[in-house]
Amino acid sequence: MKTITLKSSIIILIMIAVLIPKSILAQTADEVAWKVYNRESPKDGESDMTMTLINSKGKERVRYLHQFLKDYADVEKKVMFFKAPADVKNTSFLNYSYDDDRDDDQWLYLPALKKVKRISGGSKDDYFMGSDFTYEDMEKRSPNKDVHKLLKTETLNGEECFVVESSPKEEGQYSKRVAWVIKDKWIPLKIDFYDEDEDLLKTLAITDHQKLNGYWTIIVQEMVNVQKDHKTVISLTNIQLEKGLGDEKFTQRAMMKGL
Repeated sequence: MKTITLKSSIIILIMIAVLIPKSILAQTADEVAWKVYNRESPKDGESDMTMTLINSKGKERVRYLHQFLKDYADVEKKVMFFKAPADVKNTSFLNYSYDDDRDDDQWLYLPALKKVKRISGGSKDDYFMGSDFTYEDMEKRSPNKDVHKLLKTETLNGEECFVVESSPKEEGQYSKRVAWVIKDKWIPLKIDFYDEDEDLLKTLAITDHQKLNGYWTIIVQEMVNVQKDHKTVISLTNIQLEKGLGDEKFTQRAMMKGL
């Protein structure tokens, strides 16, 4: 009978340490991504929204909106109405996010044209209303569209986070995203977006989140385009959840009608 030496035991332990964590980390990364995607949310809600665009010289342009949200069994619907200033007033945006792997359906109503425009797949990398968010950023992206890797865990702004790298299975506007996800809250505290050359393009930071009606809610978020030195800050106020909103608000007809 062979005797396992101390040296052999050490080698076996090293092999286990090298081989097993890779599968564990891969599985954990997927679990983190899905927990973010499936984070508990209210059936519906509405809020006022302030969108502040800040250029490299610090000059600000402020836009005021109102948004409505409703979660159905198989689709999440969101509509935004621009209230001011005059150059964007009555513009509206409608987004349908599906529970399967279909791309979101998106529409933009431009009052000057009196027409609802469907946002095609080729336009998803365009910037939304001059902000630093693209139409794709406005989507609720399915984890099935990416390959996820858990890089590490670390503390950011006092929150314990999983750091997850997500690379698209099909070519897209980003080569990868790296997200700092708050453990147990499943909110991304920070996301780095990398361009096709794998250079840092944008950083999204969640600067305020609160628990409202039992749901973790993002209150303030800042998207910084580091390559253009431009920033967009989105803040929510007057948040009302579980309002019992009707279906009629989430249609193209409602977009044209306005608030």
